[in-house]
Amino acid sequence: MAYVVKITPHAERDLAQVYGQINAEYSDAALDWYRGIKEAILRLEQHPHRCPLTRKTDGLRHLLYGHKPHVYRVIYRVLERQKQVEVLHIRHGARRNFKRSDLV
Repeated sequence: MAYVVKITPHAERDLAQVYGQINAEYSDAALDWYRGIKEAILRLEQHPHRCPLTRKTDGLRHLLYGHKPHVYRVIYRVLERQKQVEVLHIRHGARRNFKRSDLV
């Protein structure tokens, strides 16, 4: 059974920020990359446990998307009872270590 992928408002803001940072409005290549990360997120509905757990963060997983130096981390959790994947945060992979307080 497929999971429902929910993107939190915080993660939506992160996606909007990424869209602006990569100038997706003005570049076909950047727009293709942006569409690719969104598709990768939506594909979590089929196999949400395929990505590793984040270090020192209970139950959160991270999907890595892109190629160095343009790797982004999609932080999410799997809610088994609801059969849901909740995307919490999207950030550039080169940023400092993730902390749960980053979600607020």
